[in-house]
Amino acid sequence: MAGTWYPDNPARLIGELDAHLAHADVELNMAPRAIIAPHAGLMYSGPVAAYAYNAARLSQATVIVLVGPSHFIPFRGVSIWSNGEWETPLGALAVDEELAAAIRAASDTVVEMDAAHGREHSLEMQLPFLAHLLPRVTIVPMVMGHQTAATAFALGTALAQAIDASGKNVLLVASSDLSHYEDAQVAARLDGVVLDRIAALDSQGLMRDLEHEPRHACGGGPMVSVLDAATRLGASSARVLRYADSGDVSGDKSSVVGYMAAAIW
Repeated sequence: MAGTWYPDNPARLIGELDAHLAHADVELNMAPRAIIAPHAGLMYSGPVAAYAYNAARLSQATVIVLVGPSHFIPFRGVSIWSNGEWETPLGALAVDEELAAAIRAASDTVVEMDAAHGREHSLEMQLPFLAHLLPRVTIVPMVMGHQTAATAFALGTALAQAIDASGKNVLLVASSDLSHYEDAQVAARLDGVVLDRIAALDSQGLMRDLEHEPRHACGGGPMVSVLDAATRLGASSARVLRYADSGDVSGDKSSVVGYMAAAIW
């Protein structure tokens, strides 16, 4: 998506990231265990994602575990990318092969399906912020296929077990946009359900809402997994840092996509 959804010129990219970050005021007293950030084009969701990544600045994490939805390839389970590097205009981010292997071994829900990553943007849109703010971290990229309760909670359990056993300082990142192509009032009503569940750290309730009404979010399953893993690792508080929709940028409130930034600690 470099050159289309975000600039491929490093100086221009840094300029846009810094502009979004400068307008994202966040007051947290503790480093987050997890964040939730949107994944649309940088001009649309970047102003919201910047709130999550300003919170992430407090983190001393050495590894970032990324969980996003698969938009193009339907499959059962979660596909993990286990080795190598992911390129960005600001430099490459290496995969943490040790933690990836541990997560892969923790559940047969986690598989390796390279095709699921080929066209996928849900993780890529997180990388410019990470490469800019936390350039020395390693990453573990994962995309979720069919977002069933069984898959979401199996992943949450596997993440918590592998991270706890690793002894590594890990920041979890769930990548999700909220409702799609509703008018702003309908979007706010649908999105408000998700915001309330996130603020309450209620992964079970969020999963029930998503099963009843999938329009709530494209990355609902990843959010459930990250909420579940974070609570298993001791998280007890969450805060929605920012909510907005694409109409705030485009001016068209008749058909919007909802965006949320949240922190869990």
